[in-house]
Amino acid sequence: MYLRGLAYLRLKRPHDAAAEFSAILSHRGLSPLSPILVVSQLGLARAYAMQKDIAKSRATYDTFFANWKNADPDIPIVKQARAEYAKLQ
Repeated sequence: MYLRGLAYLRLKRPHDAAAEFSAILSHRGLSPLSPILVVSQLGLARAYAMQKDIAKSRATYDTFFANWKNADPDIPIVKQARAEYAKLQ
């Protein structure tokens, strides 16, 4: 599902991508600490941004940042997410 969500983002199909990432997040399954959950949150934020739903995108990025609040700020995925968040209007 995660790879399908990424593919939809690349194909500029944000509604389909959001559906895939949302499904992952709502069915945490046997592995509630899986790293796929965190990156799915980021994928969902990007899908909302592509849909021009800035409020949902910001809220989803905020959740992502809350999950990574103790992470090293120099981790590439965090730096990239912060740059994307700063560009939201």
